[in-house]
Amino acid sequence: MNPNPEELRIERLTAMALLLIEALESDVAALKAGEPRALRTITPEIQRLSAQYSREAAGLDLGAARQASPDARRKLSETTKRFREVLEAQTRLLKRLRGASEGMVRAVVEELERQRASLRPYGASPQRQPRPSEAMLYNSVV
Repeated sequence: MNPNPEELRIERLTAMALLLIEALESDVAALKAGEPRALRTITPEIQRLSAQYSREAAGLDLGAARQASPDARRKLSETTKRFREVLEAQTRLLKRLRGASEGMVRAVVEELERQRASLRPYGASPQRQPRPSEAMLYNSVV
């Protein structure tokens, strides 16, 4: 018996999700080890896979998917649940690291301003001194 097109799509989605889970788990391990250069989800291959997964998942018709076998639907459901859990874990870790790195940047800027202030001469200065907020360029994208 040949699987119907929706069952094939579900099997493809499940396979793609498993590959993405593997990449996300690798990222979490790399971030915990302090090796951000080892992130796999930023590679072009994983980016393409992620985009393809999004397109396929958005195009999955629930009514037509019901024509797939219960086993295929169960596997997709379990894989999707695991995918979301790993994605949430990676997101939480990235937010913590971002907060820590922003805190370090702020601390460095404050220390530089403190040092600069101690070197400033008394009285009017012909040079305009930058404000602390000008000493740092902030980009909210990680």
